[in-house]
Amino acid sequence: MKTTIQYLSLVLIALLAMPAMAQTQRDLDNYRYPDQRGINMFEAPKDTTTTFDGLHVRVGGASTIQFQDLSQESSYSDISVYDLEGNFNLATANLDLDVALYDGVRMHLRTYLSSQHHTESYVKGGYIQIDKLDFVSEGFAEGLMDHLRIKIGHMENNYGDAHFRRTDNAMATYNPFVGNYLMDSFTTEVGAEVYYFDGPWLGMLGFTNGKLNQTTKGNGETKPSLLAKFGYDNQATEGLRFRLTGSLFHSGENYGRGNYLYQGDRAGSRYYNVMTGRNPDGDEIGDKFRAGRIIPSFKNEVTSFMINPFLKYGGLEFFGIYETSSGKDKGESSDRNYTQLSGELIYRFGANEDLYIGTRYNTVKGDLTDSNEITVNRFQLGAGWFMTKNILMKAEYVNQDYNDYPASDLHYEGNFKGFTLEAAISF
Repeated sequence: MKTTIQYLSLVLIALLAMPAMAQTQRDLDNYRYPDQRGINMFEAPKDTTTTFDGLHVRVGGASTIQFQDLSQESSYSDISVYDLEGNFNLATANLDLDVALYDGVRMHLRTYLSSQHHTESYVKGGYIQIDKLDFVSEGFAEGLMDHLRIKIGHMENNYGDAHFRRTDNAMATYNPFVGNYLMDSFTTEVGAEVYYFDGPWLGMLGFTNGKLNQTTKGNGETKPSLLAKFGYDNQATEGLRFRLTGSLFHSGENYGRGNYLYQGDRAGSRYYNVMTGRNPDGDEIGDKFRAGRIIPSFKNEVTSFMINPFLKYGGLEFFGIYETSSGKDKGESSDRNYTQLSGELIYRFGANEDLYIGTRYNTVKGDLTDSNEITVNRFQLGAGWFMTKNILMKAEYVNQDYNDYPASDLHYEGNFKGFTLEAAISF
């Protein structure tokens, strides 16, 4: 009884505090909005105007659920893939803490409250972002810091532009579709990134320690990973914007648990249970929480390069990916190579571009082994409605084909297709 009273008291205190939080909720400096206003933002804007008036904590988050109705097939002889029914997936949720610590200094922390891969809460990562050095002394290096930014943390690393348009567990507002890309270049590692902004030009150099799961065990077999980005982003007129970036990622040696650039998402795929099943012994086959993705499985000497064009003219926008990646697995003497191409065309309309329709074609070709090249193609049709700037309803049709896999592979002549509805809230 005492425990129940304590619990109810905490709930009551939280409910009473919510109106006060809502009254003080505000946006922060140099910050990407977590709602409709953040659409087509990439790196957080660099602005010397300040609103800092003391330490401020912004509590935000996201919640998302899907109704999935997919079918699948495979010609793999030793197993039948699961039959899939139309039903709801597990609802996912994020908790975000963004804190203005000092003028020009901000902290971000994201916690996954629930996800496909982990139903329990755990921290995704966080960072400190420094846009001014006034904490050293007022106006310190002001001319330099008008253009410079420093990010340090166990954080989402800024390789390519595709990760700015992907779904991050429950944070689905920025993604016009339900699923992410076939080769989902996303990882969180300890590192630092230094940015330089000069008008429409931007550049970034960074490094990480090469580890997703942090440990001090080892004998020096893991080397730092290096990151670089250079780009041009110009709002030429009120209705015309053009952005073009090139990004580089290199991991020289990682014989521990391997390189995580394409398998760093611990939350899980949006296409639940596709290309999974059980063998005659009852063992589950397939990469369950990364279902539908293509993972090159490089452990060592990984080099990836991505080019991303983005064009928005009125309500019409195009985003593209050209990416190449090469590396070795354990025991391999020569590089294997993968190439990813993606193009998406979105048309946003309505008074505040609250409605949109779009299509995306995504293909990956790569060396499954030294002698076996495979191709995977995905076609998506999507539509969305921002009921408010914080509430998004989506509908998607997807059709994904697996080609040239060996007959001994679960993906042999594989396919999945169907519809998914998604409701996403972010604030």
